[in-house]
Amino acid sequence: MTLETGPDASSATRPSVSIGVLAVQGDVREHLDTLRACGVHALPVRRPAELVQVDGLVLPGGESTTIDRLLRAFHLAEPLQERLAAGMPAYGSCAGMILLADRLVEAHAGQQTLGGLDMLVRRNAFGRQVDSFEADLDLADVLGGDHEPMRAVFIRAPWVEEVGDDVEVLASVEVDGVSRPVAVRQDHLLATSFHPEVTGDPRIHALFVRMVRQARDDA
Repeated sequence: MTLETGPDASSATRPSVSIGVLAVQGDVREHLDTLRACGVHALPVRRPAELVQVDGLVLPGGESTTIDRLLRAFHLAEPLQERLAAGMPAYGSCAGMILLADRLVEAHAGQQTLGGLDMLVRRNAFGRQVDSFEADLDLADVLGGDHEPMRAVFIRAPWVEEVGDDVEVLASVEVDGVSRPVAVRQDHLLATSFHPEVTGDPRIHALFVRMVRQARDDA
């Protein structure tokens, strides 16, 4: 599927899309605010009845094991997996990246993921909260030719250790001489190790909005 990467001149004439933010735990409000700044209807999703109302879903940062547990407690895990398998676009940041991974390194006992992205992810790979850091990433090729670097904030962040053939690596960070992917895309799924919602830079969310619009147009 070829995704739009430049400004969408026709978006003003299209029906608005609805994008949910999984609201069981994590930085929900920041994602909602950023999506609304991108001009879409954004709503929190806590129940299956709310999930069916959205065209796409953001899985926010937080604590991945807690989100996994709450997904099952709220009876959201199974319907969410079904919608992802059916092609609903999803974007996962930090803990959301972990939830979208098919495989984890050093997962907690009993921890499950939603899956969908053919990759192996290491939880808390960059260290603890005190090891949080920022880095400038070049995402010009996927952000509509905008060559302004993206300031990325990493907080107890994962990284990607292995990707399948169909996974596109969008950005990486070098750690001890090894390039570690921190932004990836596969078909209708997008994931980042970092938190774009905390910097005031809406470009990752705008990219996801374009993915959601295109998926709806192609349906």
